[in-house]
Amino acid sequence: MSDRRTAILEAAATVIARRGVRGLRVEELAVEAGVSKALIYYHFEDRTGLLRRTLAFVNNRAERYTAEQSAVDATTGPGAATGAAPASGPLRRLEQALLLELQDLPHVRENSTAWGELRASAVFDPELRGELALASVIWVREVADQLGEVRPTAPESALVASAERLTALLEGLSARWLSGILPLADARARMREAIGVEVAHLAGHTADRSADGTPTSPTKLD
Repeated sequence: MSDRRTAILEAAATVIARRGVRGLRVEELAVEAGVSKALIYYHFEDRTGLLRRTLAFVNNRAERYTAEQSAVDATTGPGAATGAAPASGPLRRLEQALLLELQDLPHVRENSTAWGELRASAVFDPELRGELALASVIWVREVADQLGEVRPTAPESALVASAERLTALLEGLSARWLSGILPLADARARMREAIGVEVAHLAGHTADRSADGTPTSPTKLD
């Protein structure tokens, strides 16, 4: 991605976080990014194209800072901002990955706010809705894979259901924290509690396996 294209997307995320999707004006975006309006239209064609690419940019940026911080914490201990225990196993890595979205850091606040604004706008924009759905599916898949490392015998359907609940809760907790309804410490505490509940729930499930070890049909153990 070119430097100017990146600058435009960074500026779009900033403006959306500050004023919302409806407050995004090409004139203000051009000033924020330090480029001409013509260049914005050259790279993104129209407003819908800009919003779709900004959503992808925000999602990729979240994945990037989460992966970078996780890599650091895996060798040096937990980040001071998360307050999580060292990532010494799959459960700790799962907890850490989710809690990294609840940090009082400028880039995390901006990313989470922009994501929330774009998600709300997708209710009225079918094209943006498709991009949001794809990003959400990828996120759920990543969390389901991490849950699978914690509970390797759980069936796929149960892992995905737990991942959907956790990611949905995280979005809600983030929105409440950012809007001042819920203190950050409480939001993190609720997230940890929810992870514990889902992991315990998955302990009550197992997947039947064939002779070669591959899953066949899910069975719940009472």
